[in-house]
Amino acid sequence: MMNTMTLNNLTVAIAVPLESELVEAIRSAHPTVTVLHEPELLPPERFPADHAGDPAFQRTAEQEARYWELLNSADVLYGLPNENAAGLATIASSTKLQWIQAMAAGAGGAVKAAKLSTDDLARITVTSSAGVHALPLAEFAMMGALNGIKRTAELAADQAAKHWPELRTPTRLASGSNVVITGLGEIGLETARLARALGMNVSGTKRSVEDIAGIDKVTDTAGLPGLVATADVLINTLPGTPYTEKMINSEIFDAMKPGTVLVNVGRGTVVDEDALLAALDNGQVSYACLDVFAVEPLPAASPLWEHPRVLVSPHTSALSSAENRLIAERFIENLKRFQAGGTLLHAVDPVHFY
Repeated sequence: MMNTMTLNNLTVAIAVPLESELVEAIRSAHPTVTVLHEPELLPPERFPADHAGDPAFQRTAEQEARYWELLNSADVLYGLPNENAAGLATIASSTKLQWIQAMAAGAGGAVKAAKLSTDDLARITVTSSAGVHALPLAEFAMMGALNGIKRTAELAADQAAKHWPELRTPTRLASGSNVVITGLGEIGLETARLARALGMNVSGTKRSVEDIAGIDKVTDTAGLPGLVATADVLINTLPGTPYTEKMINSEIFDAMKPGTVLVNVGRGTVVDEDALLAALDNGQVSYACLDVFAVEPLPAASPLWEHPRVLVSPHTSALSSAENRLIAERFIENLKRFQAGGTLLHAVDPVHFY
């Protein structure tokens, strides 16, 4: 369990690349906290929110020893060590460590992959950046929905072929269309807000079924076939867990009306990719906008790469130039809660890993 720390002896170590002005923002917000940041030990960012940094970066033996000395001296880490599960598994041996603020919204995958002991999972709280990415993910999801509704894949193919069709094909209206969102959490609700702004009717799924303002119908997963029967667009925002694996499968695709648009900004394991390809071929799915895949990077042999009605995005839909600032602001708020012995925002479930 997390211990309440006094305001004078709490140490935070920055384990991933972070702009110096954001480090200073953390220090300014919590002047009694010691914030350890040695940029020369961290790989340079290649782009905004490049939490892993340049893969070509290498520490000297002395720098490597110093990096781990720094992290082992901290009560709190900003970022997973080396931004991977192996780093988390290594730092778990630190008896001082109590909390890690992860950079990823889906940090549960790294926590699961680290294979921490039950004692370590109970002692070290890992919080994700879930919610920080809600707006960019929601905007991307709406782009995918509109791409499908407005037939942009066909337009791009015609443009590439310099083909001006004799018969113009009408597109569908977003306004009045039916959108189903699997996962009405922060990302799902932000997506719903943008969808409603376009005049769309929104329904969705939630583990705990409850009425939600602005959502026409809320069901659990068992109710998904009924929801997609009248859907024009299905948007997945769910994380990858044993309970969501291949949740969107042949049964769901068969329940759809022909021509449904699929958008996935959750996790690739939620969608059965073989069943999706079959649904694309038989017309149940008219277009798929996919930012995530069961295996990443997407293997070169995957038919999804070359499918004319699929947009492949390399798991970048959550990225924005504001991401580092937003995560730092989240950390500042969580650090306040941590010092007060309060509940941290977006703690990863140590059993289900989401």
